[in-house]
Amino acid sequence: MTAARTLVLTFCTLNLSSLMGGCSFRHSPLTNTSPLAQPSTSASPSPTIVSTNVTPADRAIPRYKHIFTIVAENKGYQQIIGSPNAPRLTQLAKTYGLASNFYGEVHPSEANYIAMLGGSNFGIHDDDAFYCHAGSSDPFCPHAQKPDYPNHTIVAPSLLDQLKQKGLTWKGYFENLPSPGSKTVVFPSGIRALYAVKHNGFMNFKSVQDDPNLAQKVVGLDRLSMDLKSGKVPNYSHIILNLCHEMHGLLECHNEDRLIQTGDAQIGKVVDQIMKSSIWSLPDNSAIVITWDEDNDPAKKTGTQGCCGFDPQGLSNFGGGHIATIVITNHGARGIVDSTPYNHYSLLRTTEDALGISEYLNEAGDLSKGVKPMQKLFALREAQSK
Repeated sequence: MTAARTLVLTFCTLNLSSLMGGCSFRHSPLTNTSPLAQPSTSASPSPTIVSTNVTPADRAIPRYKHIFTIVAENKGYQQIIGSPNAPRLTQLAKTYGLASNFYGEVHPSEANYIAMLGGSNFGIHDDDAFYCHAGSSDPFCPHAQKPDYPNHTIVAPSLLDQLKQKGLTWKGYFENLPSPGSKTVVFPSGIRALYAVKHNGFMNFKSVQDDPNLAQKVVGLDRLSMDLKSGKVPNYSHIILNLCHEMHGLLECHNEDRLIQTGDAQIGKVVDQIMKSSIWSLPDNSAIVITWDEDNDPAKKTGTQGCCGFDPQGLSNFGGGHIATIVITNHGARGIVDSTPYNHYSLLRTTEDALGISEYLNEAGDLSKGVKPMQKLFALREAQSK
């Protein structure tokens, strides 16, 4: 099919206020997590390319009612798959499905979370707070004086807008989020940032910031067990553990081996919650995706760093390193190792397909760069036997 790519521009005025203070432990520690008034600023629209280039591989992706995406932090493929520190994740990869040639887009973290949802990093290459703009003097905008600094509030559609347009639901579950719908930067403090908004890509999108139902859609991780028990689980769930449980690390949990062991156990607990719920045994298709934002050591830059349009001199995909991505399905294929090159844009395209969305955002729609859906990993068991 001939690719149809449409440029979509949206315009609005951004009014940012009542954002929460804090700081990443990598910067000078701050303990103030009370709201800080931010100056009003005008957010320019981000150009968005929406593609309708549906391929036979896209059509082959079965419809899924529930997708749970769990994102961990800063660990390369070899640190997880086959590692004695990650026995549960290795077992899940062996039993269900493993994308063995999967890559992050960029370094550091924040832009990868944005890419998963918007199909682009929109020029963001740092971990500054979601409300930062060029010239910001806020302590959580340390790079804002650099030339060509992008607005970190994105005025462009994301997967979440696509879901809303289809009448589908979404929710983000964040461990140690101080309160539902919170716009806190870190919590409980800068020196002990168990929750960090740089790992919450939802908040970078203005449509999420302005959502009147934000407190029902961005919630603590404790809500997941309640939603699973009640059966009221959204179509798309985005799950982020705290920095000691997602393998990122803090001063109190910096030992690399122990960090991976803890993450392996904690992620395994979340997987068990989902797989033991009534939702998992229903005829509807459900999937759990476990991925990482980027690998562990961008400074070394060893081995292949990216795929699918990877350009070390580019802006949107200059390489986030080789990472593991595990796909667990309730009715899907088993024992699959897929060596096709994939990245977060591939995962976004696959998620769009699986939830019945036939329009692909930005890089997720660029077939010329080799972005393709993860067909083998989302196939049903009868398709595997053919």
